[in-house]
Amino acid sequence: MATSVKSRKAKVNVVGLAKADYKGRPSTMCAGCGHNSISSQIINAAYDLSLSPHEIVKLSGIGCSSKTPAYFLGRSHGFNSLHGRLPSLATGALVANRSLKAIGVSGDGDTASIGMGQFVHLLRRNVPMVYIIENNGVYGLTKGQFSATADFKQTLKYAGLNPFMPVDLCMEALTANCGFIARSFAGDPKQVTELIKAALSFDGTAVLDIISPCVTFNNRDESTKSYGWGREHEDPLHDVTYVPKYEEIQVDYEAGETTEVRLHDGSAIVLKKLDEEYDPTDRSAAIQLLEQARENQVLATGLIYFNPDQPSLQDSEQMIERPLSGLAADELRPSQESLLEVLEGFK
Repeated sequence: MATSVKSRKAKVNVVGLAKADYKGRPSTMCAGCGHNSISSQIINAAYDLSLSPHEIVKLSGIGCSSKTPAYFLGRSHGFNSLHGRLPSLATGALVANRSLKAIGVSGDGDTASIGMGQFVHLLRRNVPMVYIIENNGVYGLTKGQFSATADFKQTLKYAGLNPFMPVDLCMEALTANCGFIARSFAGDPKQVTELIKAALSFDGTAVLDIISPCVTFNNRDESTKSYGWGREHEDPLHDVTYVPKYEEIQVDYEAGETTEVRLHDGSAIVLKKLDEEYDPTDRSAAIQLLEQARENQVLATGLIYFNPDQPSLQDSEQMIERPLSGLAADELRPSQESLLEVLEGFK
């Protein structure tokens, strides 16, 4: 029996869009990169929540992670900013048009190094947006130097031994009084999707620190089959770079459980999913959790801290409900009488 036209139609959500309508351009990331998985989960979350793409603005800085907004929500507004300047761009966009939902995608270099100052003030002002950090501990676009989140004494094939302590971006967010802080692993798509959904529903800055392993620059160079050893011993006629294809790492385990994940380079990380009894509204408990995770070398994933009571930037600035971008010139321009009244106040 021939399949009917109706049965061949793609399933649509409440706003009448199929999941394919939330996709972007084909990815140029390395095969197996965790960034691709995160892009897929953003697509899933936006589709499941029936978001209208034209009501979303995508923002990024510079780096591998900051290229990824091209790979999801192709019908949405987008702006790729200067290195570390995503926060100021987001602030301007959301002051001008508060009706937009903002998704910012940054990296550990873009946020924790050149962008740290702007990141802290974005959190302090509680700009209403989802701020995703695709965290891999290296600068992938510039051949794998250590980023500010690289582990102490971590070894990379080009950068050597890292002598510095890492920046914990979730701890930084807690210090800056961010009201939504979560950490996850790109290989746990179920958790990533649900955290993105929750973040999109939060009225304020929602920080998602997602560990996303770099399949290219985390190879151990002791092996004669590694890129480091090969480049050190060959006499190349041309500079040709080849990135091997890896299978994407995925995990599936229950709340409260701990699991070890073997990475592409042979190293491993230990993941611990927060127990269902954990209270994310307890700020002291969140600080203690992050400190214990650091001491025990465990990646605690899930919603770390939640505080819905802090006013957003628009509320703090007592902005009107109508977007400023939609106001006419005569509504934006103050009258001569009101200007004279302001000037009188300075006498």
